[in-house]
Amino acid sequence: MGEREGESESNNNNDNNNGKGSGLEFVLVHGSSHGGWCWYKIRTLLETSGHKVTCLDLKASGIDSSDPNTILTFDHYNQPLTNFMASLPPNQKVVLVGHSAGGLSLTDAIHKYGEKIHVAVYVAANMLKYGFSTDQDRKDGEPDLSEYGDVSELIYGLGPDQTPTSVIIKPQFQSMLMYNTSPIEDSTLAKMVVRPAPLRAFQDATFVEGPCSDSVRRVYIKTLQDRVIKQEQQDAMIRRWPPSQIFLSDTDHSPAFSNPRGLVRLLLQAANGVN
Repeated sequence: MGEREGESESNNNNDNNNGKGSGLEFVLVHGSSHGGWCWYKIRTLLETSGHKVTCLDLKASGIDSSDPNTILTFDHYNQPLTNFMASLPPNQKVVLVGHSAGGLSLTDAIHKYGEKIHVAVYVAANMLKYGFSTDQDRKDGEPDLSEYGDVSELIYGLGPDQTPTSVIIKPQFQSMLMYNTSPIEDSTLAKMVVRPAPLRAFQDATFVEGPCSDSVRRVYIKTLQDRVIKQEQQDAMIRRWPPSQIFLSDTDHSPAFSNPRGLVRLLLQAANGVN
């Protein structure tokens, strides 16, 4: 049974004091089309609680100037996280948090740098042990937005006769799908700064299990009003690769916007091993 995180602000007044002084180090990894900017509320709450926070921009994301149509492999896309993990001292461990497609980045890091991860927290995220290695992986992990119509714009950076190289949800669908319970200010901000995501890189995301993979504690935060990675998909990924803990957040796909205090509470509980 998961723990439900309510939406009531009155119940969350002391969230940013939970765990104060413990000095955890959080590394926050965004999902597709987003960047480190999307964690601005979470970073503020964690830092004011005395924790260290790093918000990465993966390749062609956030303020990284790379062209998404030139990012053709997942290793290239995930290079900023790989470099960060490789630079950590041998005995240093971080709380690794991934949202949406950022879950693929977490899994890659688990297989490569498991000994440097205190806990990996998947927030409405792709949690696939071997990435998109099989048709079942794609069924469970790839968002199926077909019920909403033609919502995605495909970009053919290598020419119209080649497979698409990047993708973005069309502006008129972004609020309805990704931010349906979020403040309108955050939805407006996102529409101004989201970028096409390197589609080829995600399609290339397949992983090989590492020597420390099974020793990494994983936590999954389910989002109950999610229109992107639906409940049945989240449940299927959880069944196939069971995490240590499951928490419930009664939010849309973007709890960092729609319930930041509640999300911080769950991150701290996950980091501290609290049920």
